[in-house]
Amino acid sequence: MEERNHTSAPETAKKCCGWGAFLVGLVVALILGWAVLPALMQKELKQPVAFNHVLHVDEQGMDCRQCHFTGPDGRFSGVPTTASCAECHSEVIGNTPEEIRFVQDYVQTGREIRSEWLIYLKQPDNVFFSHAAHSVGRCATCHTEYEEAPGTLCAVCHMDMSKVSTPPVYSENRLSGYPKGTMLMWDCERCHANPNHLSPATNANNACFVCHK
Repeated sequence: MEERNHTSAPETAKKCCGWGAFLVGLVVALILGWAVLPALMQKELKQPVAFNHVLHVDEQGMDCRQCHFTGPDGRFSGVPTTASCAECHSEVIGNTPEEIRFVQDYVQTGREIRSEWLIYLKQPDNVFFSHAAHSVGRCATCHTEYEEAPGTLCAVCHMDMSKVSTPPVYSENRLSGYPKGTMLMWDCERCHANPNHLSPATNANNACFVCHK
């Protein structure tokens, strides 16, 4: 007689329960790993002053470079200082609570705001990014729209703050200390790996040592 292996009902139920527990555990692990833990790793902070970019850009016609500038070596060092803001705001000229607080807490007391600004796009210490090399003058040789609206070049990497009346919440990784918006390698590769950017006009270089010091 041919022997047949029969699996009892209790054994079948046990296997089903085992697979069910495995799938539930997998789903829970994925939710924790992809959603819950990354959210717990971020802490949210507010800018020292709720600077209204719309008011200054649209209504006052200011250019980004009036407050944000590059250092001698091309590194970006242009977070506004108390002195630069005080060129217009040595006294309260409007009626917004934030301007009144800025004048009272910073201008009148000599408190420096530069060290308190939260940088949304701060790069790791081993990355050197030259804003001078990515200037309007160089990029506008092909992208003529940047000449007419320099802010659109900034918006390629930075969020377009010219449309923001209240600064976005700043989110920072609790372990690394870097902001959530820190650019990753593939963000840079969108331009650096573009064959059209390797022309003599741009003199772009995709070698690692150019950006990583």
